[in-house]
Formats: sequence, structure tokens, C-alpha cells
Amino acid sequence: MDSIRPWFNLKSVPGVGNLLGKRLIDRFKSAEYVFQASSEELLHVEGMTERLVAAIKKHKMPANVEAELALVAQKGYQIVTLTDSNYPRLLREIPDPPPFLYVYGQLEGSSGKLAVVGSRNATQYGITTTKDLCENLASLNLTIVSGMARGIDSAAHEGALTAKGKTVAVLGSGLEQVYPPENLKLFHRIAQNGAVVSEFPLLTKPEAHNFPIRNRIISGMSLGTVVVEATKKSGSLITARLAAEQNREVFAVPGSIQSFKSTGTHTLIKQGAKLVEHAQDIIEELPLFLQDHGHPENTPTHHINEKLTGLNAEEARVYEALEPYPIHIDELVRKISVEPGKLSSILLILELKGLVQQSPGKFFTMSEKQDQC
Repeated sequence: MDSIRPWFNLKSVPGVGNLLGKRLIDRFKSAEYVFQASSEELLHVEGMTERLVAAIKKHKMPANVEAELALVAQKGYQIVTLTDSNYPRLLREIPDPPPFLYVYGQLEGSSGKLAVVGSRNATQYGITTTKDLCENLASLNLTIVSGMARGIDSAAHEGALTAKGKTVAVLGSGLEQVYPPENLKLFHRIAQNGAVVSEFPLLTKPEAHNFPIRNRIISGMSLGTVVVEATKKSGSLITARLAAEQNREVFAVPGSIQSFKSTGTHTLIKQGAKLVEHAQDIIEELPLFLQDHGHPENTPTHHINEKLTGLNAEEARVYEALEPYPIHIDELVRKISVEPGKLSSILLILELKGLVQQSPGKFFTMSEKQDQC
């Protein structure tokens, strides 16, 4: 841990934030060498003043650092600094990367990462679409990055894990303050198949102002950001804006024009975000080295065709009439002109096969578990 202490010391210098910290590391190559540099050398770094030089020269290690490092070691976490090979390469390129990250699991510096974010209060359509999309993307060797929040974020991680792919969660709290608490099991599963990371000290609570700060890490370590279901005031739009500012790709999954939960994603599309219907829409926009992994047979359309193979004509007709959004049984009756009793029987069969999910009030939709069939 001796090599880590100077990084904690540098981060705690008053007036030296992430932006200036990166300039210092770019110039002196390590936190240790920053403290060994002469005052004259420090003043040659853009943004440095005599006051800041004096602050660095007289700064002492905060008393709480030893306890923090002891807890890191006790819990089996890692500290990955800006100069480590496992620090995400793309994150290093943004203007204000964290000088170091707390890591649970195994973080890789490779650039094959894609952010997928969206509403915490997602619809069934949003959850299903996100899981399917991320399962396909993970099967194409992309690491899925998200924020482990409720709704779309959790679905993104779940989709990657279903494909036995890698995923990274970026927290707006410390690693010892898992949020939301019901995602504790997901927290450990992600660490076994990727990493959970945070720039915040271990015991930092999930306060509201932390989340916009962490969003720059989600977008910053990724080739692009996909937004699934977001209102016009959604925090996911902050991540999309940061991705654009970081010169990364921005993607958006369309939703119903009648759903306010998709107004934000539709706005992104109007502003030039790439409309996404399946994984291939994303792969074709990414650097050429990723296109080698793009297999059309992994798209959702292929999976649906496979599922229809085992259905008789009536079952297939009913299944094809369903939508990603819940539809009432009366609407289905009108849509395909079938006797209500007969339709109820077919829907039950499809439900038992795992293809259909029923919601309260006799609403039906394509099941989010269809990928298991």
C-alpha cells in the first residue's frame, strides 16, 4: 500500500481537483513524483499558482487514510490508480478522471466497454428490451457498464450476466454502502464477472449530488452510451450529454410515443443520437476492431424466430399479436378476431411456455424470461 499513499495525499490537497491532478500526473508520471518536484517545476504546470505550490509542499497525509487503507485490505478491494494498466484507458482520456478508483472484482483497462443507462422506474418494455440488448452485446464481447440503480441499470447488468459476459457497475456511493440495498446480491455477482467501482471513500453514503459526478465515469470509460427509457429530466440524459462532450457515441432506444418515460430518449434521437433496434445498430457504429464480433444471428429477431418454431399456428398468431408494451386481453380479441375463451386458453399455454407474462388487470406482454426458452 506504500505506493498508494501519495495518491490519497495528492487527492486531499486543498485546491487540487481531478482536472489539475491529471495535469500534474501527466507531467510528473506519478503522485509520488509530484511531491518530490521543485516549486519551479510545479509552477510550469497549467493552473498551478504559488498558493497551490505552497499547499502541496506543506501538505500532510490526512489522519483517516490509514484506516481507509486498512479497510480496503480487510475487504479484499483494490485501488487502481491513473497510471495502472488496469485503469480504463478511455477514462484516462477525459479532462477530469478520478486519480484512483476503488475496485471490487477485476477491472480491465481494455476499451471494449459500452454504457447502458435509463429510468429507475422502467416499464416492462424497458426492462425486457435492455436485458435482451445487453445479453446480445455481452455475447459480442462488449463489457456492459452501468450504475447498478433500480430499473434499466439493473436490467443491463442482468442481461450481461445472463450471457456470461462481463459487466462493470459504477456506484454513486462507497463500496461499503451498496445502493439500492436490494442489489447486494447483484453487487457480488457483478464483481465475480467484472467489477464494481467507485471514486468515493468506502463509507460514502449514496447522496444525490454524487450521482451526476459518477456519471462522467460511466460515459468516460465507454466507447458509447445507450439510453433506454428516460424522461426529459432524467439523470440518464446527463450521462448522454457527458458522452457527447467526451466525443463518444450516443445511442437511444425508441419507446412508445404515448409514454412520457421515453420523451428523453426521443429527444436524443431528434438531436442526432443513433436509433437502436438491436445490437447490430450499435456494433456498426463502433471502431472497426469491434465489428469483427458482430454476428447478425445474435440479434433479437433471430431469437424470436427460434421461439416461434415450437408453436402451433394459433399459438404463433397470438404471440405475434403481442407487443413489448402490455396489451389488454379485450384489445387482443379485437386485434386478431378470436373468441375470448379460446384466447385465454392460448395465452395460458404461452405463459406456461415462458413466452408471455400476465400483469394485473388482464394485461399481457412478451415475457422478460423468453430468453430462457
